[in-house]
Amino acid sequence: MHLERLTCILEIVGQKGEATVAEICTHSDLPKPSAYRLVQDLVSAGLVEPVGRGRFTIGTRLKAITNSDHSDRALLELIRPTLKQAATGVGAAFFLSRLRGKSVEIVHVETPDTGVSYLHPGLGRRPLHACSCSKAVAAFSPDLFVTGEMEGHLRAYTEFTLTDVQDLEAEFKVIRQRGFAECVEEIERGMCSVAAPLAPDGPGAMMSIGATGSVRVFTPAFRADLGSRIVQIAREISVSLGWETVQDARVNDAS
Repeated sequence: MHLERLTCILEIVGQKGEATVAEICTHSDLPKPSAYRLVQDLVSAGLVEPVGRGRFTIGTRLKAITNSDHSDRALLELIRPTLKQAATGVGAAFFLSRLRGKSVEIVHVETPDTGVSYLHPGLGRRPLHACSCSKAVAAFSPDLFVTGEMEGHLRAYTEFTLTDVQDLEAEFKVIRQRGFAECVEEIERGMCSVAAPLAPDGPGAMMSIGATGSVRVFTPAFRADLGSRIVQIAREISVSLGWETVQDARVNDAS
């Protein structure tokens, strides 16, 4: 349990680039005294370090161990141009989301600059059972969606929200088969979204990209075509980040 809490804090700080104890508590559900004590333990070990005004970042010791940077800022330097191109080409807002603690959060949105109208999904956390960005992650992360913990605790945001865990498990199976998730008026009436994980496993499975639009525009046929396009875009991003090689992608296409 102690190691799991330390690992959770490292994941949150690493993903956000910088984080306060309050932000760590928000994303981990740790009580503030416990989070503060654990952060101090990590500081003492050189795994995180203070950067002023109560904020912490990954420490030089851990950076030397991992020799990599998967912070929001570093990822967006590579992913933002692709999302912008997709948003302009499709005429809809595109987003990047990632697993933060035990919830999925939309961390960045790119909007089209072609003058077309669009729906902005907004930033922040999304429920695991009622948003394409989070369902795309949960479907490929079985340890994230624990049936026993979820049963009877899933909120119905609209009459279209799935709240039965067996129904959700069936949907997750479909998501794994076709590679993308849909949200059709499950959080808000009139609003749809489509999303896919950056990769089916590894660090890419903890992130997803997708697009949001109105139910009038995001028809079933449109969502099916868009879902396939998003899967391809996600794969290209994954390859560029070194999470999936071109050869792996070809093997997946052939299977």
